[in-house]
Amino acid sequence: MGSSSDPDSRPGWHTGATVDGTPRGLRALCSPTTLTGGLTELAWVGAHVLMYPLGTRMEQLRPDPRQRTADQPATVRALFATDPLAARTPVLLVHGLIDNRSVFAVMRRSLRRRGFAHVCSWNYSPFLTDIARGAADLGRHIERICEQTGHDRVHVVGHSLGGLIARYHVQRQGGDRRVDSLVTLGTPHQGSILAHVVPTPLVRQLRPGSPVLQELTEPAPDCRTRVTAVYSDLDQMVLPTQSGRCEHPDLDARNVLVHGVGHMSLPMHRGVLDEVAATLAGVRDAVEEPAPVAAVA
Repeated sequence: MGSSSDPDSRPGWHTGATVDGTPRGLRALCSPTTLTGGLTELAWVGAHVLMYPLGTRMEQLRPDPRQRTADQPATVRALFATDPLAARTPVLLVHGLIDNRSVFAVMRRSLRRRGFAHVCSWNYSPFLTDIARGAADLGRHIERICEQTGHDRVHVVGHSLGGLIARYHVQRQGGDRRVDSLVTLGTPHQGSILAHVVPTPLVRQLRPGSPVLQELTEPAPDCRTRVTAVYSDLDQMVLPTQSGRCEHPDLDARNVLVHGVGHMSLPMHRGVLDEVAATLAGVRDAVEEPAPVAAVA
């Protein structure tokens, strides 16, 4: 519903010093971008509530029969011009807390339309109580995808908690052997103060400074997975909003700030979809000037 042609909604990536993406003052809260983003978020939440029952069943991997990039439209060929084989790398979508694969209805269709041949989503247990356990389950599912497709590596896109589960698998369970790129959307990499409101075992792990988040600050030498953290200055669930940045000296990570996009709108926003597709296709790696190692954000 948001358009990437709006200058305020265009993603921008940052390296070096932390960028504070939190709106300040009443004027910022009443800006057209913030008001539009808030109304869009309400609309998407309503639509998602209606779609939620459709996402309770586990999705089966269904490869796109149009395997050859050369057979695709010109826009698809342009996306994969740098690396045509990127179109065939499996893409796994992982949802957030108290959610299911229905949150990726728009993204799944968008990625397939853009030429990605293997796109599927994964529902973890709604009774999950531990991020490490969810990460181990994710690892087993990734192994099944590799067996089914014959590929050695996959891409993972995680929304909210799903991004943290995937990051834990990559950093702490050797998942970087299989995960080529990880894109997180609205993931509380540094926790969220809202996690203090709900005292369940899983939500407690999302509190700033929790043992799980402390584990993720430990050294991760030779981690091969490239990480892109997309975060928003209008995220109602990740507070402060800059906690959505992935900050780790050992990770090949970049942080993308989007303006005026709510938490549930991130997997459906046009600008975010553009960013995810370009990142998975390797376009960002090809056109962006790499930052100095000491300043990678």
